[in-house]
Amino acid sequence: MSQRFLAIQRILGVIIVMSSMTKLPPAFLALAWGEQETPSVFFGSFMVSFLVGVALWLPARNVNYEMRLRDGFLIVTMTWVFASLLPAQYRLVGAVSALPFVHGPPHLSYTDAIFEATSGLTTTGATVIPSLDDLPRSVLFYRQLLQFLGGMGIVILAVAILPMLKIGGTQLFRAESTGPTKDTKLTPRIAETAKALWAVYFGLTVMCAASFWVGGMSLFDAIGHAMSTVSTGGFSTYDAGFATWKSPVLEWIAIVFMMLGGINFGLHYIAWRRASLGVYGSDSELRSFLRIVVGASLIVALTLWLGGDYAGMGDSFRNATFQVVSNITTTGFVVPGFDQWTGPAPFLVVSIAVIGGCAGSTVGGLKVARVVMVVRQGYREIKQLVHPKAQFLVKMGGRRVSESVVLSVSGFIAIWMLCFVVLVIGMSATGLDLETSYGAVMATLANSGPGLGAVAYSFASVNDFATWLGTLGMILGRLEVFSLLVLLTPQFWRE
Repeated sequence: MSQRFLAIQRILGVIIVMSSMTKLPPAFLALAWGEQETPSVFFGSFMVSFLVGVALWLPARNVNYEMRLRDGFLIVTMTWVFASLLPAQYRLVGAVSALPFVHGPPHLSYTDAIFEATSGLTTTGATVIPSLDDLPRSVLFYRQLLQFLGGMGIVILAVAILPMLKIGGTQLFRAESTGPTKDTKLTPRIAETAKALWAVYFGLTVMCAASFWVGGMSLFDAIGHAMSTVSTGGFSTYDAGFATWKSPVLEWIAIVFMMLGGINFGLHYIAWRRASLGVYGSDSELRSFLRIVVGASLIVALTLWLGGDYAGMGDSFRNATFQVVSNITTTGFVVPGFDQWTGPAPFLVVSIAVIGGCAGSTVGGLKVARVVMVVRQGYREIKQLVHPKAQFLVKMGGRRVSESVVLSVSGFIAIWMLCFVVLVIGMSATGLDLETSYGAVMATLANSGPGLGAVAYSFASVNDFATWLGTLGMILGRLEVFSLLVLLTPQFWRE
């Protein structure tokens, strides 16, 4: 085996050992809460994941190899695949290694366990579990923890706390980061940048948990929902989600922190360092994001009010804003009955997930920066038709965007849309109706969670093949398509 692949094997082993540690907190909590079935399942899963990681690391521990960008793509992709597959590896190594998804409540099938784990780690928020209310608290906590870690990314966590790996942190960071601004550094060292982002992320999560607790949630529910709110994941500890509390205060708190999770974390960091909120007002992408949210919320609220879905404009606006923010930030919390709203409202709130939030945030979708850029490029082409000899520039934040970036963004959106169409066709071929197929792909490829039709609230009724397509869609969306598709090119594998 070449030095390159041995080095990749070493790094992957270390990351899997790190990810195995995620099974320990719910295991100890299960013991503390006196649960009967789940502690052995969590400890068993930890041991298998840990041993798999050590087995990969040990033969390659002394390999020295300078990592390149393409190696970062491979490591990141394999990390997400391994992290999703290991929770359901019972078919390979027996019952002792299984996570609660399989051998403990909710006793999912192999396919559904893979889907649930991937949904958590990619912060999609789609679920196949028929009843959350009956699950042990340790399993509920584990689901929320998956989303918390997946929000900022397992690989960025590795870069943040394991600089001793000497694996070329820049390559991993660029491969894992989302949006068109991958090369932006907040600090001179990439490991320090990763630590800064994680500090902001953790701080926002603590603030969110405290707000939920003060707002009326129990401490367990507050921490769990904070993990899935700031990570824009969307998992809940109850089937009814936020409707459990029937509290407008909690819903507005969720709206605020979903929005904060959808903003570039680099802005949060700079605002904290400068102790100034002026940074937010000067960011053109954020201004566009806010305009989209406000505009869509008003349109949906007016539709609901005129259609008589709610008694007054106040309730209409609150429910519309909650669902719009939940979908555009690809969080995935749902208002009960949103799929039965008047007219085009359900289609609008589900489809807005395509846009997503800001680059450098925890959200899925295309990202606002890309959408704004391609719209301005389209407008430039229209003006060019009228004035063929004139020179028009595409600008973001008052600065010119290079042609290479414009072409890159246009290519990304084209490939993303192609993947969307192919997945919709694939879903339809499994027997799903067109509405459900569209909603399922929107929910998974955009990492948003809620869909339309049969998948408006859960994927439990979807056939196995469609479930695997949904799993592929979630990984494609989380890795922003190119990071996965680049592995399919012959050029990538040439030394």
